Amino acid sequence: MVENPKILKTGTTTVGIVTKEGVILATESQATMGYLIATTKAPKIYEITPMIAMTISGSVADCQQIVRIVRANARLHELESGAPIPVRSVARLTANILFQNRLFPYISQLLIGGIDEAGPHLYSLDPLGSLLEESEFASTGSGSVIAYGVLESDYKKDMSIDEAIALAKKAISAARKRDAASGGEIQMVKITRNGIEWVSKK
Repeated sequence: MVENPKILKTGTTTVGIVTKEGVILATESQATMGYLIATTKAPKIYEITPMIAMTISGSVADCQQIVRIVRANARLHELESGAPIPVRSVARLTANILFQNRLFPYISQLLIGGIDEAGPHLYSLDPLGSLLEESEFASTGSGSVIAYGVLESDYKKDMSIDEAIALAKKAISAARKRDAASGGEIQMVKITRNGIEWVSKK
């Protein structure tokens, strides 16, 4: 008789959308441990710089440690160079951190979004440090399959930032209805030339 190992399962839904005006990042706020809902108010969007933010899914402790390391290094870059760090540099730094720990990987799926002199950017990263720049949208977590259905159906290349906000809300709401591990409040930021603005935490 083979015993099934006890596996800790986590779940989340995060969404990122790119527009000409900027980037939308959205998540829900439920954190689970197996069948237990640990909290319905877990923060899943973190500001890295005034122009760059990150969504997290996976192990909360692992993701929070990545945020701390990336924030500190981004600040050091700005102090040394005297200029804001580009979004791609933050994404590459994060990918390097993940790759260096690939033998004992951080349990994480991350989205990094922001705007710099080259325009708006969205990157997705897996636990081993694979880095992809997304030109339209991306989603991570257990509810991403549901969110992708909404995104692929309703995304338009010429959509405004307000239309992207509505689409992100629709995608997260759909995931909350069908994915048992997603729930709680909708958290959302828009990142434009004016910086990061919280759109909703409800």
